[in-house]
Amino acid sequence: MAAVTEKTVEEKMRELYALQQIDSQIDEIEILKGELPMEVRDLEDEIAGLATRITRLESQVKELQMEINRHDANIHESEQLILRYEEQMNNVKNNREYEALMKETEMQRLEIQLSDKKAGSAARELETKQAALEATQEKQTTKQALLAIKQDELKAIIAKTEKDEKKLRKLSEKQRKDIAERLLRGYDKVRKTYRNGLAVVTVERNSCGGCYNVIPPQQQLEISQRKRVMICEHCNRILVDRNIEQEIAAEMND
Repeated sequence: MAAVTEKTVEEKMRELYALQQIDSQIDEIEILKGELPMEVRDLEDEIAGLATRITRLESQVKELQMEINRHDANIHESEQLILRYEEQMNNVKNNREYEALMKETEMQRLEIQLSDKKAGSAARELETKQAALEATQEKQTTKQALLAIKQDELKAIIAKTEKDEKKLRKLSEKQRKDIAERLLRGYDKVRKTYRNGLAVVTVERNSCGGCYNVIPPQQQLEISQRKRVMICEHCNRILVDRNIEQEIAAEMND
């Protein structure tokens, strides 16, 4: 069985730089989408929250309407009892019966006052809840319209870039399989650190292509020799010489 040949530093650098080139193209597509995916998710979450609030308010409105109906029914019942007691008072035989009916009549009048007070309080609360419900429903309608616009914008961008993005992601996955796990971990860590996603950069005008700090001549020489992995001491990006960029670009064109 043939022994596995260890890749040279140059080969590793070429593979990492090629991966960076692919991932940077994916990043450009994500930039084209901008904040739209996040805006769509936020709007969807907000609309779901508004739907929950609407359901709760509708339930509260229904309960308050039922409460008002109960108080109105109590008032009607007390009024009917008062009429009956007043009719009975016309036929009483003694003062005790008359006083008992007067007491019952007064109790029903107090019951009417109490029910009327509770019904009024419930009616005021109902008015507040209905206003809140209408405002929430209006807000939901506005957010739904905005969501539809954002979704259409995002769909248009996806339709335009989907084919290229799928191709690039497949290339990225394929390229990653050829790179050692340790190097990938470092690469991914640096990519997440910077918004531009650059983890492997070339030396540009004697400076790091990521943070633009000057690279000492001795380090530039070592970078060009491709004998070991060189890291920018300022931003921790992996440094490669411009010739690799040109070589890989030539290979990709071929």
